Amino acid sequence: MRVLMVGSEVAPFAKSGGLGDVLGALPPVLVEAGIETAVVLPRYRRIPLAGLRKVFGDLQIWMSGGYYLADIYQLDLRGVAHYLVDCPPLYDRDNFYGYDDDHVRFGALCRAALEVARHLFRPDVIHCHDWQAGLLPLYLKNFFPGDAAMARIKTVMTIHSLEHRGLFPPSQLAAVGLNSSYWRSDLVEFNGMGSTMKAGIVFADRVTTVSPNYAREIQTAEYGWGLDGLLRARSGALTGLLNGVDYTEWNPETDPHIADIYSAEALEGKRNCKAALLKQFGFPVEEVIDRPLIGVVSRLADQKGFDLLGQVFHEFCAEDITFILLGSGDPRQETMFWHMEEFHKAKVRAYLGFSNALAHQIYAGSDMFLMPSKYEPCGLSQLYALRYGTIPIVRATGGLDDTIDAGTGFKFWGYNGWEMLLAIRSALEVYRNDPAGWQAMVVRAMGQDFSWKQTVQAYRELYRSL
Repeated sequence: MRVLMVGSEVAPFAKSGGLGDVLGALPPVLVEAGIETAVVLPRYRRIPLAGLRKVFGDLQIWMSGGYYLADIYQLDLRGVAHYLVDCPPLYDRDNFYGYDDDHVRFGALCRAALEVARHLFRPDVIHCHDWQAGLLPLYLKNFFPGDAAMARIKTVMTIHSLEHRGLFPPSQLAAVGLNSSYWRSDLVEFNGMGSTMKAGIVFADRVTTVSPNYAREIQTAEYGWGLDGLLRARSGALTGLLNGVDYTEWNPETDPHIADIYSAEALEGKRNCKAALLKQFGFPVEEVIDRPLIGVVSRLADQKGFDLLGQVFHEFCAEDITFILLGSGDPRQETMFWHMEEFHKAKVRAYLGFSNALAHQIYAGSDMFLMPSKYEPCGLSQLYALRYGTIPIVRATGGLDDTIDAGTGFKFWGYNGWEMLLAIRSALEVYRNDPAGWQAMVVRAMGQDFSWKQTVQAYRELYRSL
């Protein structure tokens, strides 16, 4: 069996979030399971050509009545062939996304991936990830008449976050190589705009999401972002498969970023990690080491639910806690956390930015990890926290509800600050008054297995079913 993955981010080449983690970790695990796997991604400006091998030159990518020229470079990592599409007019830019022609840039990626499938790596299944790869199933089913080999290829469309639907104006339909016959409400038209995500959902042979609960949620008006009716219509082809964690990177027994290694059988090192984290942020370690430390590592965006902290700002800070946040994003939320630190310097620190090493240190040094998400398709942070024995406090939505139970964390259901505060207080109560129960929860959390090997068999069966 041969599978070609197509996406806009693949770690370690390009990563801005969980999508890059997934496309970096899943393909090697598929290879280990006996599924020959390759990946197609753009060659962005920040990806150096050094070490890449050109395998196809002057590829013509036909779009909007003309074409772009691209070279295809290859690099093999962990048994996976990575094909990078080098087209400077489209990808030689400072950022991955955020441009007016993103629909063209990633439509071209889909066309280039199909040429890779024709000439370099003939797959049985093409697995498309998120809106950036959404046009590929449409192109495959409509643009290769008479090519029996291409007709045999099946497609899987994975929704990583339905909020981002790849919208473009109707005037740009030709720019992605489509004529007016595709401008229909049952094809690519979505509330007066075109949607590459919708195209993928309509034309793919199977649709997946990144957790079972999210697969159910997106079929409701609350979480469906206007596509819930279409997803209900395709419910027979829709599956929720939980994302996994790469424990070679996220493992307190081997982590080079943390102050001391530890395991579920030898937890002393976790206290050392806590002390080092407190010292790094300027807290008087001996005075606060026994105070519960709540950590956050997150993008600061509406989705992540930190407006709930704003609702209970003073009550939260009145608790006998230490709070450390690593994050950046929404300027309003950055300002809120800046004010929290200014007004409650004895308890709160906020690092507004990102540091991979510091992220590892917060997972290792914190006692609890807060994720009050408005919605969370899967979530990886709570899975990292579990492995580090840092007890998650989460809102019961999407993958958070799938992965955290009463034995490994604390959940709240309503989207409001007071329910969140009650969950935090429940965690603090156990931490302070039941040390043995808390340690048992830590050990239980660290024993959870959310590795990709738990999910890869489900992907194998999905591919085989096609």
